[in-house]
Amino acid sequence: MAAQHLLRDAIPDDNFIRLAPEALECLMPMFLWLSPSGHIRAVGATLRKLLGGADPTGLRFLEVFHIRRPRHASTMDDVMRLAGTRLHLQLRIRPQTGFRGIAVPLADGQGALVNLSFGIEVAEAVRAHDLTDADFAPTDLTVEMLYLAEAKSAVMTELHDLNRRLQLAKSEAEEQALTDTLTGLGNRRKMDTVIDRLILSGVAFGLMHVDLDFFKQVNDTLGHAAGDHVLQCVSRVLRAETRTGDTVARVGGDEFVLIFPGLAQTERLATIAERIIQTLAQPFYFEGKACRVSASIGMNVSTQYDPPQPDRMLSDADRALYASKYGGRSRATAYSPDLDLPDIVPAG
Repeated sequence: MAAQHLLRDAIPDDNFIRLAPEALECLMPMFLWLSPSGHIRAVGATLRKLLGGADPTGLRFLEVFHIRRPRHASTMDDVMRLAGTRLHLQLRIRPQTGFRGIAVPLADGQGALVNLSFGIEVAEAVRAHDLTDADFAPTDLTVEMLYLAEAKSAVMTELHDLNRRLQLAKSEAEEQALTDTLTGLGNRRKMDTVIDRLILSGVAFGLMHVDLDFFKQVNDTLGHAAGDHVLQCVSRVLRAETRTGDTVARVGGDEFVLIFPGLAQTERLATIAERIIQTLAQPFYFEGKACRVSASIGMNVSTQYDPPQPDRMLSDADRALYASKYGGRSRATAYSPDLDLPDIVPAG
C-alpha cells in the first residue's frame, strides 16, 4: 500500500487524482518513492526485477544508484534541486545498468518521485535482465522498437550472409574461369589478366615460356592417362620452384608460362630456369613405367620494352624458346633483339 499512500497522503485535496499501487506500477513500472532523507520507500515491479528481486526499501537512493550526470549531484539535496532535470544514473551492482531519470518533489514534504527509463542502453538492459513487454508500461513503444530493431538486424544479417555467399560464388566462378582443370594452374586467360595488371601498375616483371620436350612420345607410347599424370607432376614442380606471388599458367597442351612480378633480372631467371630443367630431367613414373621428358625455356623481362606490350613480350619469349629447342633442348635462352634464330626448329 506504500504507493497508494504516496499520492493519497501527499496530495489530500479531492481535486487531485488518487492512484492505487497497481495503477502507478502500470504507468511507471520503474518508479521510486524517496523519503525527504533520500531513503527508498517503494519501487516499481520492473525495478525490483532489475535488482534481482531484492527489496531495496529502507536503503538510501544514492547507495543503490550512482548519478553520473550532473556530476555535482551527490546528495539528496542535490537531487531535489535538480527536480525536473534529466539525470543519468547507473546501478551500483552488476551489471551496472544505465538509466535516464527524472525526479519530481511531492507535496507536503513527502519526498520525491523518481521515474526511470533505459534510454539508448535499452537493448543491453533487455538482454541482461531478460525483460519482456510485460516489464514496460503499455504505452511504452520500447519493446515494439526493439522488435523492429531485431527484425531489421535479422534481415540485415541475412542480406549480409546472402551477399557474402554471392560474392564467394562469384569469386569461385571467376577463379574457375581462370583455372586449368587438369593441373589446377592458371590458364591462358589468367596469364593475360596478370600480365595486363602488371603493365598497368608499372611493376617490372620477368616471364618464362616452358615447353616440354618428348611429351608426344609419352602420350604415343604410354597413353593419354600417362601424359595427364606427367602434366600434373610438372605442374607441382613449377609451383615448387616459384614464389607465392608468382603465376604459373598452362597455356597449351604441354606449354606453360611463368610470370615473376618484381623479378626482371635475366640472371636470376636463368638460375630458376636451371633448377626447373634439372628437376624435370628426372623421370616420372606412371603405373611402374618411367615417363621421360625435359624442358626447353625461353625467358624475357619487361624492362627491355618501353612500354611493355603483352603480345610482343610473349612472342619474343617464344622466339627464345625456339632458340632453346634448336640448341639441343633441355636448356634456357634469354631473349635479346640480336637473337639469331634458324628457319627450322626440331619437333617435339
